[in-house]
Amino acid sequence: MTMYAQQLSFDLPAKPALGREDFYVAPSNAMAVTLLTSHVNWPQGKLVLTGPAGSGKTHLTHVWATQAGARIVRAERLPDADLCDLAMGPVAVEDVDEIAADEAAQDALFHLHNMVLAAGHKLVMTGRNAPNLWALSLPDLQSRVQGATHASLEAPDDMLLSIVLAKLFNDRQIAPKPDVIPYLVGHMNRSFVAADQVVRQLDHLSLAEKRSLSRPLAIRALAEIQRHA
Repeated sequence: MTMYAQQLSFDLPAKPALGREDFYVAPSNAMAVTLLTSHVNWPQGKLVLTGPAGSGKTHLTHVWATQAGARIVRAERLPDADLCDLAMGPVAVEDVDEIAADEAAQDALFHLHNMVLAAGHKLVMTGRNAPNLWALSLPDLQSRVQGATHASLEAPDDMLLSIVLAKLFNDRQIAPKPDVIPYLVGHMNRSFVAADQVVRQLDHLSLAEKRSLSRPLAIRALAEIQRHA
C-alpha cells in the first residue's frame, strides 16, 4: 500500500441517528425505556438514568427530550447556565456523576433541581454507575439524587449488540458483508464502547486499504484493537 493511498483515507465523523425509531428495545434496556417514556408516573417528577459508556444513555435522553420538549445540558456546564431559564421547562442533566469534585456545578444542580420540580416540570439526570455510588460532596444533592426513580441500561445481549453494530455501521454509511456482524458478536468484548471502537477501526482499515468490510478485515481489526489494549 502506497503513502498516497494512505493519504486518501479520511476519518470522517459519523452522524449518529438519535430518533426513537433508531433505538432498539431489548430485554437489557426494556425497563429503562418503559420508565423513561412513562415520565408522568415518576414519583417526585425526577428520574436517574444510568449505564456504562456507550450504552444508549444519550440516545434515550434525546428521545425523552424530544417527546417532553425538554432541554439537555451537561452537568459540568451548569455554573455558566441560566438556571431560571432552564427551569421554565423539563430538563435533562447529563453526566452528573462526573461533578463529584465540582462544588460549583453541584450547587447549581441543587438549585436547578429544586426550581424545576417546584415549577412542576420533569428532571432527568444521567450517570454511569448507580446513583448511590456518585459520591457527590454536597449531601443535600446526593440525597435528592438517590430519592429519584432509577432506570438502568444493562450490558447488551447478542441481539442488541448485533443491532447496535448495524446502527453504528449505518451511522457511518458503510455496509459490512453479511458474516461480519455475527463474527464480531461472537468474538469482541461485550460492551457498547467496544462496538464503537471496532466499527471505527473497520471503517479506518476499509478506507485506508480500499477494501470491503469482510470477515478477514474484521479479524484484523479485532487483533489490532487487542494488540493496542
